[in-house]
Order: sequence, then C-alpha cells, then structure tokens
Amino acid sequence: MMTLVAGSYEKFIWGFKLKTGDSSTLKPLFSYPSHLSTIKCVAVSGPVAVSGGADDAIKIYDLSSSSEVGSLMDHKGAVTSVSFYNPSSLSFPRNLLSGSDDGTVSIYDADPFLHLKTIKAHKKGVNDLSIHASGTLALTVGRDACLAMLNLVRGRRSFLCRLDEEATIVKFDLEGERFFMVKEKKVSVHESEDAKLVLEMENQKRVLCVASAPNGLLFTGGEDCNVMAWDTTSGQAAYCLEGAHSARVKGIVILDSSTVASASSDGVIRPAPDDNSITMTPIYDAPPTSTSRSGELLLSA
Repeated sequence: MMTLVAGSYEKFIWGFKLKTGDSSTLKPLFSYPSHLSTIKCVAVSGPVAVSGGADDAIKIYDLSSSSEVGSLMDHKGAVTSVSFYNPSSLSFPRNLLSGSDDGTVSIYDADPFLHLKTIKAHKKGVNDLSIHASGTLALTVGRDACLAMLNLVRGRRSFLCRLDEEATIVKFDLEGERFFMVKEKKVSVHESEDAKLVLEMENQKRVLCVASAPNGLLFTGGEDCNVMAWDTTSGQAAYCLEGAHSARVKGIVILDSSTVASASSDGVIRPAPDDNSITMTPIYDAPPTSTSRSGELLLSA
C-alpha cells in the first residue's frame, strides 16, 4: 500500500491509499479545503505531507491520522514549490525546502518543523527547486530566467547563472549525478558537477511535469495529454502512453518499477502499468493540480 496526495485549484487536498496489483485501486483517506486559495504544490515523505498555496501558506499533514497538524507562514508570496530531504537511513524527513513567488527559498527542520533560514535566490519568483541526494545543495529556477545553486550547509546562494530563456522545472535524477531543466517543449539533461549540457529532448507541446525513474527513464507530461518515457542516455523516446488523459497532464509520480500515476486537468488520477500496450481506465475522479506519493520527492504544478 502506498500513499498518494493530490491538491487542486479549488483549495482541496486529497489523500489516498493506493493498492497496486492486477488492478490498481484508490481508497480515500481524507479530503477537505486546507488552503484559502489554489494549491500550487505538494510533497510527501514517510508519514508526513505538506502543501503550498497561493495564500502564502504551507500546510502540514500527518498521514497516519489523516489530519492537518500545522502551518508555516514564512513567505510573502505564493508557495510555488516544496521538497523534502529524507536520508535513506531515516524513516522521517530531515529537512523541508520551499520556494515562493517572493523569490526566496526557506529552509526548515522537519522534526519538529522549525524555520531555520530564508535565502534570497531570485529577483523574481521561484518556479521550482530540487534537492541533491546528498542534502548539501539545491538547485532552483526562477521567473528571472536564472538557475541558482544553494549551499544548504552554509545557508546561502553560491551560484547564479542566466539562462537563454526561463526554465519552469528543475529536477535532479535519483542518484544526483545529473539534473533536468524544462523550457517550454524542451527538456535538457546536464551533468551535476559542472552543469554541462549532455543532451536535449523535445516534446510535441509544452512540458508541465517530470519524474525520474530508477531505470534511467525520465517521464514527462504536459499539454499534449500524453505521458512520455525518455531514455536519458540516448535522448530518444522509449515509449508513449498516448491519450493518457483528455486534458493536459499536470502531475506524474513513479509508484514502483511497473506503475506510473498521472494527474490531469480533466479531473482524473490514473495509475497505469509501465507498458504502452495497456489501456488505462480512470479509477478516481478529482480535479488535481499536483501529486506526490509517500517516499517520493516529487512535485508537479
């Protein structure tokens, strides 16, 4: 059993228990309006989940009791990205990072939730952030068309680079050896050590979400309503789940070695076998804007 969390434009947060097998089923855990306005991002790690909203707030949830247990109010703009750092040796996350429209990134201790520091990362809003597997640094991209590196040990910005165009998503791979950036239809692959461009992959339409898989694949979803799997070594499309949704795909998460879940503006969350020969069917209707599963540091806006 896995825990799946989704947020919506309508201020609602949903929690589900997901059972995979011959047929995937979702059991609702909770559903209520947790924010005063649109939910922009979610993250799950172990027994805890968080959501960031356009109301400048981060809400904290205890998944074991299916309840909201607190709020963090350290930003002066919409919270656009949240991400946990959870070392493999721990069952509970060590830190939480959040990015905001105010251009800052806040660092929190996650046990208990305590604000440690706020870093001015960008002149304009933060679009996305990603924590390296070591927990010592993070990357952010912003509306100022810049890529920033944050030193999480010293709590300061250590690097800033202007991009040729605004990037909306940045994500490390699971090992932290490479990272991915999304600019409209293009996904670029870079070496983490020196940010050297390795290759580029181009989708048919704008990419809105990505998820890195353990087998070296990168899953993308967006305005073409498909879920694509890319070979990050060759830059070629491995396969495509065509017509995964009737509207743009807003969130993707890797559930296990054989299952990928996606959420769309069509109001449907769909787990699907990792095989494009399988016809997917909706198993729960809800209008999500972002999804994250227990154990994954995945955010989709």
